[in-house]
Amino acid sequence: MKKYILGLALLGTTLSSCTDFFEAGSTHVIYADHNHLNVASDTIYSMIGILNRLQAIGDRTVLLGEVRGDLMDVTDNTSSDLRDVAMFNVGDDNEYNVPRDYYAIINNCNYYIANADTALKNNRNQYLFRAEYVAAKAIRAWTYLQLVTTYGRVPFVTEPILTKEESEKDYPMYDIKQVCDYFIFEDGLDALVDEEYPTYGNIKGIPSKLFYIPMRLVLGDLNLWAGNYLTAAMYYYDYMYKSNNAHLYPTYTRGVRWSSSTWTNWFDSYISSFTDESSSLSSELIFMIPGDSIPSEGYYSELRGLVNTSSDNNYQISLTPSQSLIDLSAAQDYCFYQGNGDYIIAPKTLDDYQSGDLRLSHVWSTKENQYNTKTNTRYTQQSIAKYQTRNIHLYRRQLVYLRLAEAMNCAGYPHFAFYVLSTGINNKIVQDSIRPYYNNPVDSAVLSYFDFPNTLYDIIDPTVDLNRFNDDGNTQGIHSRGSGYTQFNENYRMPNDTTIADSAQLRAWQMQKVEDLIVDEEALEFAFEGYRYYDLLRVALRRSATDPNYLSDKIKNRRSGSDTGITADLTDMHNWFLHWNNQIGY
Repeated sequence: MKKYILGLALLGTTLSSCTDFFEAGSTHVIYADHNHLNVASDTIYSMIGILNRLQAIGDRTVLLGEVRGDLMDVTDNTSSDLRDVAMFNVGDDNEYNVPRDYYAIINNCNYYIANADTALKNNRNQYLFRAEYVAAKAIRAWTYLQLVTTYGRVPFVTEPILTKEESEKDYPMYDIKQVCDYFIFEDGLDALVDEEYPTYGNIKGIPSKLFYIPMRLVLGDLNLWAGNYLTAAMYYYDYMYKSNNAHLYPTYTRGVRWSSSTWTNWFDSYISSFTDESSSLSSELIFMIPGDSIPSEGYYSELRGLVNTSSDNNYQISLTPSQSLIDLSAAQDYCFYQGNGDYIIAPKTLDDYQSGDLRLSHVWSTKENQYNTKTNTRYTQQSIAKYQTRNIHLYRRQLVYLRLAEAMNCAGYPHFAFYVLSTGINNKIVQDSIRPYYNNPVDSAVLSYFDFPNTLYDIIDPTVDLNRFNDDGNTQGIHSRGSGYTQFNENYRMPNDTTIADSAQLRAWQMQKVEDLIVDEEALEFAFEGYRYYDLLRVALRRSATDPNYLSDKIKNRRSGSDTGITADLTDMHNWFLHWNNQIGY
C-alpha cells in the first residue's frame, strides 16, 4: 500500500506532458511551495492538472467495466494483460492494475480543496476559486467511487499527501459502503448541487462543460451503490428537473426502426444519439474524458484500435461482441406497426444480426474475406460505431433514465421502473398505469415527487406519424430504441403472477423480474460503453445471499459451451475485485 500512496504524492504535483487538449503553458499544476492557492493563474493550472490526470484512467474505466462483463470477448490478438482482465487473472504487474493513477487524481483534488481560497473575489466581485472547488469535490467523489468499486476496499485519505513521511502513514481501509457514506453524509456535496462549474468555453471544438460530471449524478450513483434507492432516484430526477431548462429532459425518440414489413429498410438515428459531442439540449452526452489526437503525446485512447480493424493494428482486433450479447439481441421481439392499428412481430430469420433488437446490428458491423495487401492474408473487417472518437464518453442521457429505473425498482416501485422501459414516463402514464398499484399515502407522496408534465413529455404515437422519428412526440420507452413500439408489444408486459396472493410477496417477485429486464436493457443499450461489469456487480451484491451464483453465471455465459477460459471462482466475492500488493483490495 505505501509504495502506491507515495506514488500518488509524487505524481500529484506536476503535469507529465503537454497535451493538445490541456495546454497550460506551464508544467506546474499545483504549487507545493506555499500553503494556499490565491493567485488567479493557480485556478486554471490546478483544474487542468486534475483533468489531465483523469485522462490517465479514461480507457481503463471503459475496459475494466466492459471486458470483465458478459458482452465482449477476447480474440487471438488480445494482449496478455487485457486477456487476464477478461479472465479475472489480474496480477500486480498488469498494465490495467494501477491504483496510483486514481490516487493522483484524488491527491490533486485533495490539495485544491484544502488550499484554495474560496472566499477570494476578483474586481468584478466574482469568486475566483469557487467553481473549480465544486468541480474538484465532484471529481474526487466520482474517482473514489470508480476506485472502490474496482478494488472493493481502498486506503481512504482526504488530505493532500506531499511528503514521504505522509505517504508512509497507515490510512484506514474503506469498503464501497463506507466510501459512499463519507461523500453522502460528511463531505457536504448536497449543499453544492446548484453551484456552477468552471466555464472555459470550447476546447478543440468540445464544450468544456462536458469535462465535469454533474454533482446530482455523482450523488445519485453514490446513493445507488450505498443502497439508498429512493434518495438515488430523487437525485436522478432532480438532475432532469433542476439542471435543465424548463423542466425538459425527455428520452427523445432516437433509435433504429424498420420502415416496412419487407425488413430491408430502416430509419436510423441511433448512432447519432451517442456520437453528438455538442452542448445542445438534444445531445445525449453528459460527461466525457477527452483524449489526445497524437499517439506519441499525452493520453491517446487505445479503444478504437482494440475493436476496429485498420492498418494501424494490421487489421487485427482484440475485442469482439460476445455470443451472450448476440443471443440476447436476437431473443428480443421487434414490434412493427403496419397501420390500421395492427402490430406484428418481425421474423427471427433475418440476416446480419437483424433479428430481434436492431441496436447491435447498427453499431457493430463485420465483413468477411477482406484482403490485407501487406501480409497477403485474408481477414474479417470489424467496426463498432461507439468507438469512433478519440474522446471517452462516460455518461449520457439514457443512463440517467435507466439508473432512475433501477433505483425506483429497488425502492419498491417496479411498475414505475417497467414503464421507463416500455412506454416512457409522463404524468398520464404515472396516473393511469402506476398509481393504481401504489395507493397508500406514503407511496402516493413518493410518486408525486416525480413530475413529468404531459405537455413536455409527449409519448410517441405511431398512429399519428407512421415510423417517423422526432416529428411525433419526444418520449419513448428505452426498449423502443431498438425493438420497435414496445408499448404495443404483447410479449413485453409488466411481469405478473396471479398465483401469488400476498401483495408484499408479489411486489418482491416483480422487483426481481423487472430488475432482470433492466439488466437486459442495460446490455442492449450500453453494450461496449464500459458500464456492464459494474451493473452486474451491483445486482450480484444485492442478491449475494439468495443467488450467490448470479455474477458467475452471467459472465461464464459470454461464450456458448462450457469453455469460458475463466478459472477464477466467481462464486467467491473476493474474486469480483482487483487486488494489488497481493493484499490490498476486497
